[in-house]
Amino acid sequence: MAPGILLTFIIGYFLVLLVISYITSKKSSNNDTFFIANRNSKWYLVAFGMIGTALSGVTFISVPGKVGAPSGDQFAYFQFVLGNAAGFIIVATILLPLYYRLKLTSIYSYIEGALGTWSYKTAAGIFLLSRTIGSAFRLYLVVIVLQRFIFDSYHIPFAITVLICLVLIWSYTFKGGLKTIIITDSLQTLFLVSSVFLSIFFICRSLDLNLFEAAEAIKNSTYSKIFFFNDPLSSHFYFGKQFLGGLFITIGMVGLDQDLMQKNLSMKNIREAQKNMFSFTAVFVIINIFFLSVGALLYMYAQRNGISVQKTDYLYPTIALKYLGIIPAMVFMLGLTAATFATTDSALTALTTSFCVDFLGFNKRDDVNSKGMVNVRHYVHIAFSGLMFLTIVLFNAINDDAVVSAIFKVASYTYGPLLGLYAFGLLASKRQVNDKLVPFICLISPAVCYFLSTESKAILGGYVFDNELIIVNGLITFVGLLLSSSPKTKVAAL
Repeated sequence: MAPGILLTFIIGYFLVLLVISYITSKKSSNNDTFFIANRNSKWYLVAFGMIGTALSGVTFISVPGKVGAPSGDQFAYFQFVLGNAAGFIIVATILLPLYYRLKLTSIYSYIEGALGTWSYKTAAGIFLLSRTIGSAFRLYLVVIVLQRFIFDSYHIPFAITVLICLVLIWSYTFKGGLKTIIITDSLQTLFLVSSVFLSIFFICRSLDLNLFEAAEAIKNSTYSKIFFFNDPLSSHFYFGKQFLGGLFITIGMVGLDQDLMQKNLSMKNIREAQKNMFSFTAVFVIINIFFLSVGALLYMYAQRNGISVQKTDYLYPTIALKYLGIIPAMVFMLGLTAATFATTDSALTALTTSFCVDFLGFNKRDDVNSKGMVNVRHYVHIAFSGLMFLTIVLFNAINDDAVVSAIFKVASYTYGPLLGLYAFGLLASKRQVNDKLVPFICLISPAVCYFLSTESKAILGGYVFDNELIIVNGLITFVGLLLSSSPKTKVAAL
């Protein structure tokens, strides 16, 4: 497909988002609008839009690609998705009621009351670090695709491509913030879901299969195994590891993450927030089934047409952009762009919110909506856009898959200490931590887990950790907090 057509398509796409931004922010663009959408969001819009946020461009490319990976993944990822679903239910029934009862803007404010100031700043700092690295990495992987199939044709440097993407995202989020994102993410989720279904349709047509025949072909293929119960020690795909990992990663990366929780906190009451989470969970599970089905069909198509790629991540973009025709190529690019920017725009807004509330104390000021404070929020938003730009350029300079993957893995470790902090606040409320030791405990825990991930096979009788390592991470943090704590003393009444 001609790069010019793809470029024109992307420009048109962003013009639509800019129009939405203008409409949603022209009446009100103060800090309450940016941070919590004036607590007036519709639960069904948030639920639908969260799909686009939860399913990043990495998911869009990598999940289908891994179905036929040499490592034998098949549909094993669905075990992880089932764990995600269980985690979403726990978040909706335990954490959301807590956040609504305390009327939080930043969810990390809870830690200040439960554990102390140092613990609070540590939790917020963990989020800022992890979300910056994680979101930059996700955008980086998709910018590579845009660079390869569009911008290389115009001899535009990689750094300029990254800058263009971030400027476009900033341009439609800097005024309306969360209020704008709830609308744009709903639209982008519509594009994402449509792209998945249309991709299935176009691939089935190329394989001369109707939808029922395609479903039967997937079922009978070598790609459709879901549950793995053999070899619990050394297999990464063992059901228990995948399910428990999915459950606790969801609690950490959703329930304890300002990004996705910020949308939940923008509704009128807890009942609407829970409606959002339950409906979101159902759609999330279903859409991942279709992602895996796309992967199986892609490998069938590749096998029939003798197509091979260097990396599994290249399979979907290669077939969509080079073999299926103009319309399927545009459909793919629509889904990829929607998945990527729905994640990145949301992350930039959450990072800005967390820094303004948790480190600049916006929630403790009476003039939070003054012109001066709105300008401060603008500067913070620009600063995080710049930080993400530098992070992505650094990833590209490293240009080593092993190193970049390690960076992303280290970022995922940081949610373990958040699990430990919140668990201690909820389960050990009668004990007081040594607040100044908390940052060190939260550094030691992921360091121990990194050691375990590399050496567990030797020291634990062949056991290999996968996503369930986050449980160990949270447990180490919890034990460290418990050992450094003391019983709370009762203050005598005067």
